[in-house]
Formats: sequence, C-alpha cells, structure tokens
Amino acid sequence: MQALHYPAWEQLELVEMPIPELAADEVLLKVAACGICGSELEGFKNHSPRRKPPRVMGHEFCGIVADVGTAVNGIEPGTRLISNSVATCGSCKPCLRGNTHLCERRQIFGMHRAGAFAEYVNVPANCLIAWPENLPAEAACLAEPLANGVHVVNLVRHLRPQKVVVIGAGPIGLMCQQAAQVLLGAEVLVTDFITERICAARELGASALVQGKTQNLGESVAAWTDGEGADVVIDAAGSASSKRISLDITRPGGAVVWIGLHENDMSLATYDITLPEKLVFGSYAATLNELKEAVRLMATGMVEVQSWVQRFPLSQGVEAFHRMLAAKGDDIKAVLLP
Repeated sequence: MQALHYPAWEQLELVEMPIPELAADEVLLKVAACGICGSELEGFKNHSPRRKPPRVMGHEFCGIVADVGTAVNGIEPGTRLISNSVATCGSCKPCLRGNTHLCERRQIFGMHRAGAFAEYVNVPANCLIAWPENLPAEAACLAEPLANGVHVVNLVRHLRPQKVVVIGAGPIGLMCQQAAQVLLGAEVLVTDFITERICAARELGASALVQGKTQNLGESVAAWTDGEGADVVIDAAGSASSKRISLDITRPGGAVVWIGLHENDMSLATYDITLPEKLVFGSYAATLNELKEAVRLMATGMVEVQSWVQRFPLSQGVEAFHRMLAAKGDDIKAVLLP
C-alpha cells in the first residue's frame, strides 16, 4: 500500500509499505479520507517528542471495511465507518468513569499506533461508528475534529454562555465556533489575523469578527460585551500570548477553554483567576458519544465542514502537508483522499 511516511525530523515521503496484519479485535479499513490536523503540523514543525519519527501520522479518518479480526462481531466487509482518534482500554479508572478520552492506556492514531495517512489502517473495533450515506468522505473524516468542538461545549454547557469568543479561526477554531452556535445558541466572536480565515468564520455565522493580533482584542470584546467580558473564551491558537489574553477578556465567573497546542510554557498571574473566580479548562480529544453527536450535526446539515476544506490525493500528501504548514491564504484545512 502507499503511505505518507514521516521517517525523520523535517522529512516526509510517499512510500510503499505492507498492508498491516490484523489483531483479533481489529478491523482493517481501506481509508476513504483523512484530515491533516494542526497538532500534526505543530508536532512536525517543532520536533514534538509526542510524535517521534519514524511513523505514519493521521487520526481524522473514515473508511470501508476490508477485513475483520477473528474476535470482531457485527462488522462486515464493505461497511462504511468513521473512527475516533483515541483507542481506549475500557477498563481503567478514567474509562470506567466515562472519561474514555483520558484513558490511562490510550493510543492515539499516528502517535502511539500507525495512522491513516495511508491506503489501509488497522482500527480496534470499539473505536468505530457508522458513516451515514449522505456524508461524503471528505466530510465524514472531519467528525473527529468537530467532536473536539462538541467536547469543548460540553465542558462549559452548565454556564449557559451567550457570548463566546474563539481565538484562532483555524480548523479547530471553526469547529468550536459552529458547535457553540448550534449546541449553545451562543453569539460567537471570532478573531484571527488571516483574512481568508476571518471570511470563513463569517460565512459560518460568526456574530462578530476581529482581524489582527490577539493583543488588540481586549477593546473589541469589551465593546461587544458592554464592558463585562465574554462568558466563555476558547483559545484554539494555543500560544502563550493567546492564553494570557483569553483570561483577560473573560468575565468574572466565566470560563476559558484551552484547546490549542502551539506553545507549552507561559507565565501566569494566578490572582487574575482566583479573585474573579474564572474557570480554566484544558480540552483534549473527545468521547465516542461526542463523535456520534458530531456526525449527527453534519448529517443533518446543522454544521458545515466542506466549503473551507481542500482535497488532495494521497500522492500529493507531501505538498498538502507543507501547504497547510505554511498556512497562507485559504489553505485552512487539507483532506487526503487515498
């Protein structure tokens, strides 16, 4: 099979690899589509120890069953399925609490096990859900990043937020924007410094837009919220500066959700959290139920994930990856179609 291989730091290549052999509890999927995630771009760019080469990346995918392991029941060859990004054990304390995305023995595709930048990938059967007939492959594979947006909404739903700010209109930011609009009925202000991303957020229904660096955001949010600050701020950029500004523009008693992974270290004035009783959430991945909810939102037309996505054959995977890494113009999200 063909695969987009990450053999060493700063290198990508299209290679021939053997089709993987099945474990008893696995399904062999012929990959129909796989999105390129910003976490993979950042990991490649910054030599992340979380994604050490050599490996095949890719964790946003759907496909058609080519074969099933001997212990798999109820799944037949030819079935269309969507995968979660997280393979879980189902028996550790987080799994038993329902926090399967925080499984102690979790395996992320393209990180701990082979990913789907390839023609075939092995998937534990418990990672898979149905792929509706009315969703094209390039949409179905994006259920996983949309599920991240659903998960963010579930973290703050109890606050009943009406004014939400999203910092960064990349793929995850746009998914969080739509999830907040559809599931919370919130007005959403989106900020980014790239014109094409601001335009995409506008087309997806943003109530307000701010173009420019995050340092200029405070006055705009103050005016938009009558001086109070946002109920919830979702930082999908993940830089030290965006994390700091996310706290500054949140109202007392409001919440910040950090989902972006651009930078790890930052200085923090903790009184600015304690005295106004602000909540700070980290957000990581999604549960299988949240993945199902994401598929429902797309299948019913409540969330739109295709107009701002570019499609590339796997043979152009190296080009697609580097284009998304450069993030110029309307290069917002790429999907590889093996």
